[in-house]
Amino acid sequence: MCSGDLRRRADGLDVVKAEPPGEHRQPPQGRAVAPARTGGWDITVRQRGGGAKTSGRYAAVLVANGHHWDPRYPNVPGAATVRGQVMHSHHYRAPEPFAGRRVLVLGIGNSGCDIATEVAQVAERTLLSIRRGVHIVPNYLFGRPTDHLTLTRFGAMTPLWLQRSAVSLLVRIALGRMSRYGLPKPDHRMLDVPPTVSDSLHSRLAHGDIAVKPGVAGVGPDRVLFTDGSTEGVDVVIYCTGYKISFPFLDAAVAGADETEIPLYHRVASPKYPGLYFIGLVQPIGAIMPIAEAQSRWVADLLEGRAILPPQPDMNREIARYRAAAAKRHARSPRHAIGVDFQSYLRQIRIERRAGAKRRVRPSKTGRSSPADAVGLVTAR
Repeated sequence: MCSGDLRRRADGLDVVKAEPPGEHRQPPQGRAVAPARTGGWDITVRQRGGGAKTSGRYAAVLVANGHHWDPRYPNVPGAATVRGQVMHSHHYRAPEPFAGRRVLVLGIGNSGCDIATEVAQVAERTLLSIRRGVHIVPNYLFGRPTDHLTLTRFGAMTPLWLQRSAVSLLVRIALGRMSRYGLPKPDHRMLDVPPTVSDSLHSRLAHGDIAVKPGVAGVGPDRVLFTDGSTEGVDVVIYCTGYKISFPFLDAAVAGADETEIPLYHRVASPKYPGLYFIGLVQPIGAIMPIAEAQSRWVADLLEGRAILPPQPDMNREIARYRAAAAKRHARSPRHAIGVDFQSYLRQIRIERRAGAKRRVRPSKTGRSSPADAVGLVTAR
C-alpha cells in the first residue's frame, strides 16, 4: 500500500513490481520502491484487484510489513513426495478439518504449541517434532501475565541474570522440569530469545494427547523418518517454522537484509539510504505494538524536522554495537538479528528522540535530516 502523505489513508492500494522503464518516474531495476538518482524515492502502486498502476516521487518511505508474513519452509528431503496435505501455520485457521487424521506439527514456537494442542482434540494422532529445546512459560504465573515479570519498570531495572533466575524459578515451581513432559532440554538460557508461551501444551503432553518426536530426517508419500531412526505414518504436515525476513518491493542491496545482518540505526533508520525507515522490524520480549508506536513517533520527528539523525559513521557504530551484543546474547537464528528488550529499547528510542532534537538546534555539518514534502507508506501484502 502507498499514500501520498501521512494524512491520507493507504486503503485500496498495493505496491507492485514496476513495468520496464518508460516514464521517468518508473523505479529502476524492476522494483516497486527504489531510490531516485536525484534524491527521494520512486514508488509504483496499483489499485487492488488488478487495477491501473501509477508512479510517484516521494521524499521518504516507511516499510511496515514486519516479519510475520512470508512463510519459511525448511528443506526436508522428500517433501515433494508427500501425498497428504502440507501447509504452513500461516494458513492454519481451525482444527476441525484435521479430525480423525494423523497430523505432524513441526516446530515448538507459539504457533506450533497452539496448533498442536488444538489439533490434538480432534486428530487420530498428533506428533510434535522438536529439533531443539526451548523454554516454555505459561501465559500467567500466580495470577499475573508472565511478561509483566520482565516488562514492568522494576523488571527493567533488574539485572538480566536476576531476571533469568527469577523467571526460571517461577516456571520450575509452576510446571516442573521440561523433561518430565518428554521435552528436550533448552540449548540456551532463559530470556536469550523470547520464550514460547503456552498454557495447554504441558497438559496435553501429560495426558498423552501429543507425542513428542525429534527433528525430521526425511519424508515419504505417507510416512516420516525422524532423526532417531523411528518412523510414523502421517496424513497432514503443518510447518510451524517461522517466517523469512523479506522485502520483495525493495532491491536486496537497498533493504540490506540477509536475515542475520540488518543494518538499521536503532532498528529503524537506514544509514546508507536517506528517507528509508522500517517500522516494527523487531522481535521483542514483550508486545510489539507499543514499540512500533514509539518508532513511528521518532520517524515523525525526523520527517517533520523536529529532529535529525547523527552522521553516518555514528549510526554505523551503533549498529556494530548492537550486532555484537545480539550475537553474544541471543541464540543463533534469523530472529537474533532483530531481537530487542522491551523496556530498554523504548528507553533507547526516547534518548535518541531527545538527542535528535538537540542536533536540530545545533546541527553538525554531517548530521542528516529527512525532508517531509511527501511520504510513502509501504507494506507488503
